[in-house]
Amino acid sequence: MQSTNRWQAYFQQTTAAIALILSALFVLAQGIKADQVDRDAVLHHLNQIITWYRDSTTKVQVVGLPSDAIYQDTSENLAQQAVRLAFQSAQAAAALVPSSGQANAASPSGSSDSSNSQQQNVAQIQAQTKARIDDNQAKIDDLGKQIEAAPRSKKQSLISQRDALQGEVALDQATLDAIQKITSFLNNAESGVGGFAGSIADLARTVPDVLGDSNTQKAAAAKTTAAAQPTVNKSSGLIGHGLILYGEVRAMHEIDQLARETERMRQTAVESRQPLRASLLTIIQQGRQLASQAPSSDPAQAKEMQQQLQTLTDNFKKISNVVIPLSQEIVILDQSHSNFLNWRNSLAKESKYALRSLVTSALAIFLAVGALWVLSEVWRRWTFRYVHDVRRRRQFMLLRRFVMGFLIAAVLTLGIVSDFSSLATFAGFATAGIAVGLQAVLLSVAAYFFVIGRYGIRIGDRVSIAGVTGDVIDVSLVRFYLMELAGTDVNLFPTGRIVVFSNSVLFQATTPLYKQIPGTDYTWHEVALQLVPGADYKPLEEKVLAAVNKIYDRYRKNIESQHSDLERSIEYEMKAPVPQAKLHFADAGLEFLVRYPTEIHSAPEVDDEVTKAVLEVIEKEPNLKALVSGLPRIRGAVKF
Repeated sequence: MQSTNRWQAYFQQTTAAIALILSALFVLAQGIKADQVDRDAVLHHLNQIITWYRDSTTKVQVVGLPSDAIYQDTSENLAQQAVRLAFQSAQAAAALVPSSGQANAASPSGSSDSSNSQQQNVAQIQAQTKARIDDNQAKIDDLGKQIEAAPRSKKQSLISQRDALQGEVALDQATLDAIQKITSFLNNAESGVGGFAGSIADLARTVPDVLGDSNTQKAAAAKTTAAAQPTVNKSSGLIGHGLILYGEVRAMHEIDQLARETERMRQTAVESRQPLRASLLTIIQQGRQLASQAPSSDPAQAKEMQQQLQTLTDNFKKISNVVIPLSQEIVILDQSHSNFLNWRNSLAKESKYALRSLVTSALAIFLAVGALWVLSEVWRRWTFRYVHDVRRRRQFMLLRRFVMGFLIAAVLTLGIVSDFSSLATFAGFATAGIAVGLQAVLLSVAAYFFVIGRYGIRIGDRVSIAGVTGDVIDVSLVRFYLMELAGTDVNLFPTGRIVVFSNSVLFQATTPLYKQIPGTDYTWHEVALQLVPGADYKPLEEKVLAAVNKIYDRYRKNIESQHSDLERSIEYEMKAPVPQAKLHFADAGLEFLVRYPTEIHSAPEVDDEVTKAVLEVIEKEPNLKALVSGLPRIRGAVKF
C-alpha cells in the first residue's frame, strides 16, 4: 500500500513538471508574437543586397580600357558601403525584436510572473528528482550489502525492498530525462526568439570580404583583383576590333542589368524605410503633444509624463538607428546607379570608336584586295599582249596565280588575324601535317620548278622516260603529259595515247629522263652500206656523201640557227653539225655509213629522200654497186 502511494506521488510530480514546461512554452510563443519588426522583409533585403554586391563586383566583364578600372573600383567600393549600411540597419532592427524576457513582459498581465514561477518550479522538481535518485541509489547499495549478510528468512524481504527502490529510481530517471529534454527545447526556443540576430550574423559570414576581419578582407580583395585583370586586345586586326566591339556591347548590356537591379534595390530600401519613418513621425507627434501639455502640479503625474517622454526618446533612438543607415544606403545606391550610367556612357563612346576601327579595317582590306585584283588584271592583259609564245604565256599566267594568291592571303592574314603568335603556332602544326600527308604532291611541286628551269622540259620536246618515248604536250604544277610515240628506231608515229607522269618522277634515280638538247629540234640519223671484202670505199664515200650533202643543204640554215642558239644558251662553242662519212666494223663485216642531222618533225621525209638518193647513186655507177652487198639501211644514231 505504501509503495502504491509512493508511485502515485511520483506520477503526480512528473505530470506537474510537464504541465509547467508546456505552459512555459505557451507563454514563450505569446512573447514571440509581440514582435513589431518584419523579420522576413529585413532578411529578404539583406539577401538582395548581397546578391547585388556580388553581381556588381563580378558580373561585368571589362574590356580592358583604363577607365574601366576606375569605374569598377568605384562600383566595388559603393557596393561594399551599401552592404555595410544594410547590415548596420538590420542589426539595429534586431535590437527592436523583443527577447524571451521582453516577450513575457509584453504578454498579458501576470504571464511574466507565472512564467518565472513555472520555471522555478521546474528547476525545483528537477533538483528534488536528482536528490531522490541519489538517496534511493544509496539505499539500494546498502540493501545489497544486507542481502549478502542476511539469513535466508529475511533475504526475500530485503530483495523486494531493493526491487521497489530500483523501480522508483528508473521512474525518477525517466522523469529527469523528460524534464531535461523539455528544458533543452525551451532553451532552444528562447534562443530562437533571438534567432533573428543569428540569421543576420549568418548572412554576414557570407560576405567576409566586406564584414570580415582585416586579413580576410585583404585576402579577398587580392583574389578579386587577380581575377579581374583584363586582357587587352591591342591587335589592329579585323578579328581584334570585332572582339573589342563585342566585349564593349556585352559589357554595356551587363551594366544596364546592374543599373536596373540597383534601382530595384533602392525601391526595396525605400519600402523598408517607409513604416519606420511613419513610426518616427508618430513618436515626434506624441512627444510634441506631451510637450504642449501644461506642467502638472502633481509630482506623480509629472514623473509619469517624464517617463513617457523618456520612453519616446528611447524608441526614437532605436528606430532612428534603423532608418539612418537605410537612408544612407539609398544615397549610396543612387551614387552606384549614377556610376553605372557613367560607365555605360563611357563604353558607348568607346564602342563607336571600335565600330569605326572595324569598318575602317574592313574597308582597307576591301581596297587592298581590289588593288590586287586590278594588278592581276593588268598582269593578265600585258601577258597576252606582249608574250606571244604559248608556253611562256602559260608560265606567266601560272606565276600570276601564285603571286596573286600569296598577296591576297597575306592581305587577309594581316588584316583579319589578331594574334600572330597563335597563328604561327597553328601554321607550324598545319605545315608539319601537310608535309607528311602531301609528301608526294609537295615533291611534285618542287620538281615543277626544275621542269620549268633553264634546261627543263618544254612543250614540244621529245623525251624518253621509264621506257616511254613521246612529245611533251603539257606541263602543269604536279604532272606533265606526253603524246606516246611508237614504231621503228627511225620512223616514230603517235599511238593515240597520252602518258601522264608525276613531276616527282624526275627525282627518282631508277627512272632517268632523256630529252633533246635545250633549244634544238634536230637529231642524227645515218645511212649504212655493207661493203664487200677488199672493196675501195673512196669512190663510194665521195658519191654518197655528196648526195646526202645535197639534201642537207635544203634545211642547213635551220640546223645552223638552232646550233647558234644552243651555243649562246650554254655559253660554249661547239662544232657545227654537218654530214659525216665513216667506216664501221659490224658483225657482218666492214660497214660504210654517213651520219647527217635532220629535223625531228621532218625526219621521215628526209630519210626517204636520202634513201632514194643513195640508191640512185649506186644504180647509175656499176663499179659502186659492186662495192656494196645488200640495200642501204637508214637508222637513228641516237636511241630513244
